[in-house]
Amino acid sequence: MKEDLQRKIALNLPNALTLARFATIPLVMLFLSFQGKWGSFLAALFFGIAFLTDMLDGYLARRYGEVTVLGKLLDPLADKILVCSILIMLIPMGRAPAWIVMLIIVREMAVTGLRGIAVSQGTVIQASSLGKYKTVFQSIATTFLCLHYEYTGIDFHAVGIVFLWIGLVLTWWSGWGYFKGFCKALFT
Repeated sequence: MKEDLQRKIALNLPNALTLARFATIPLVMLFLSFQGKWGSFLAALFFGIAFLTDMLDGYLARRYGEVTVLGKLLDPLADKILVCSILIMLIPMGRAPAWIVMLIIVREMAVTGLRGIAVSQGTVIQASSLGKYKTVFQSIATTFLCLHYEYTGIDFHAVGIVFLWIGLVLTWWSGWGYFKGFCKALFT
């Protein structure tokens, strides 16, 4: 009986939305492999939908009391894998500077490692509001860089690069906050 309840709770709508984000990664990659505006548009569309499910799953989990251990693990992992994998794919296409993508990935890995160590010590380092803004700017940048081309007079590549720079600053700023929180939790 307890196992059935745990399975039901783990397989709720917020967690299903998180798992759907993982499923969009190959779709976005597939559409990016097509030449021209149409493939770029579809890649951006599916990436944008995945980004919106990130906001929706968190809202639903909190609103309906369906926050699970599985969701706490998978949600940030899905965000990181989605953004980082697509940014990596954009590098050889000339849409994202490799050094910026590398700095973002290094920070994501470091913060994930710090949070893992903290959890093993019985401490949870919560996501900061700055970290959430970082995710928003990274996701908007990635969506615009997927679009890449000019639509309705807007150069989405240029706008995407601006958002990527802001995302990079927020990425490292929030990473510093996690590092300070980790040190404080570990040494107090």
